[in-house]
Amino acid sequence: MENLDQIKYQEAVKRVKKIKGFYTHLLVYLVINIAIILSKGDFDNNSTWSFEMRNFSTAFFWGIGLVAHGFTVFGPALLLGKNWEEKKIKELMEKEKTNMQ
Repeated sequence: MENLDQIKYQEAVKRVKKIKGFYTHLLVYLVINIAIILSKGDFDNNSTWSFEMRNFSTAFFWGIGLVAHGFTVFGPALLLGKNWEEKKIKELMEKEKTNMQ
């Protein structure tokens, strides 16, 4: 039983690292893209906020990557259910036990 707790702990550590990586990615995305948009803006004629590809292309394409990253971190839980990983781990451990006997 202690081995199962250790496995669950290691899985939780991996999960937390993935979530932390996503939030770091999100923070960098926001800081860099705000700086890019503000630096390219022409504040005299208020064209910064008009949708021009030159102003928002980095944010748009990087945003696609950020959404993909978010899906890899949070998507499996949404699609497969909350306890899917735990059930799958137990199933694989039972298979391993049966194969060893």
